[in-house]
Amino acid sequence: MKALAEQISDLDGVNIYGRVVGVRGLMVEIAGPIHAMSVGARIVVETGGSRTIPCEVIGFTGNNAMVMPFAGLEGVRRGCRAVIANSAAQVRPCEAWLGRVVNALGEPIDGKGPLPQGPSPMAFRNSPPPAHSRKRVGVPLDLGVRALNTFLTCCRGQRMGIFAGSGVGKSVLLSMLARNVDAAVSVIGLIGERGREVQEFLQDDLGEEGLARSVVVIATSDEPALMRRQAAYLTLSIAEYFRDEDKDVLCLMDSVTRFAMAQREIGLSAGEPPTAKGYTPTVFTELPKLLERAGPGLGEGTISGIFTVLVDGDDHNEPVADAVRGILDGHIVMQRSIAERGRYPAINVLKSVSRTMPRSCDPAYLPVIKRARQVMATYADMEELIRLGAYRPGSSAEVDEAVRLHEPLEAFLSQRKDEATSLSSGYAQLDQILKSVETER
Repeated sequence: MKALAEQISDLDGVNIYGRVVGVRGLMVEIAGPIHAMSVGARIVVETGGSRTIPCEVIGFTGNNAMVMPFAGLEGVRRGCRAVIANSAAQVRPCEAWLGRVVNALGEPIDGKGPLPQGPSPMAFRNSPPPAHSRKRVGVPLDLGVRALNTFLTCCRGQRMGIFAGSGVGKSVLLSMLARNVDAAVSVIGLIGERGREVQEFLQDDLGEEGLARSVVVIATSDEPALMRRQAAYLTLSIAEYFRDEDKDVLCLMDSVTRFAMAQREIGLSAGEPPTAKGYTPTVFTELPKLLERAGPGLGEGTISGIFTVLVDGDDHNEPVADAVRGILDGHIVMQRSIAERGRYPAINVLKSVSRTMPRSCDPAYLPVIKRARQVMATYADMEELIRLGAYRPGSSAEVDEAVRLHEPLEAFLSQRKDEATSLSSGYAQLDQILKSVETER
């Protein structure tokens, strides 16, 4: 009843509207009472008949408001009525949303009927919790992936990025995390995803058991830029609702790069100047506003964020990757050369880092992890000479040890998609590998 009362209070008996006076690319110009419009306000353009197009105010030019649509502009003509929506841009999630698939506006798209509305509205563009009030990251988080659990141990409330080029295995690693992570709720945002992969992810990768404790937000690559950006905001809004209910939430987003591309389209259409690789200044303003919303809250709940970054041309220093790496609490680097030799997940442990290590790791195993990293670094330094046969066994005891440990460590870092390994088991397996080689020696 409280939710219904709040929705009724949003209604207004007076409709304020303007008229469409022009269309330029993705932008629609609205003339009318611009004093009643504000940046971020919702406008509904009536095209005639039963079709309406929801839009958002992006800016102003002269006496007109510039708006962008959440749908195609087919049917829009000069003189169409543009009604100013009275309700704020918000969503009302609740526990009944678990197991559901929604679009960027929070509307169900899974054919399971309407979504119940929760009692408390959550703004699409919430502010992050105040830095001086939020709690610190919590206890170690079991991700279920050996390479991450051991070498890149994470804490509850930590934010990590998965950096990789196309076709290296980001989506598969994301599905492993969604299925195996030790979290009460998963909120998964597929931003600019291929339409073909949506059903595969829901049915094969996530499965019924994973979907039952998840909310999935989908905006495919063919949808307007505003929908793709909105899907990222909605993903964090739903995660914030469950965090405020004192739950440990895993927020997965694939990918932040497509969010940045959508913001670039919006910025260029609004007349912003392009800067680094065509990205507009607002891209680098919106990225921290989005990513800082993940993390510990003011209460007991946390949002552990895993965000994928599609690096352009395998350049890990391109503008979006560089900006995101500076915001998050660690980065997981996936390398094409590792995937090409058949080791999945193709994580380059030496180039990846968790900023909560070593505090998040079991202190008893810190020497084991440090030694394993040293062994892998030694092999990486001598790898070309070893492959060419230019290295003579016996020349260096350290290199000989690295050669003996290379195959066992590669097998340890490799993991099937349907396989899960706990934190303690991962540490124990790594320790056993190092001790077995010492025994042979």
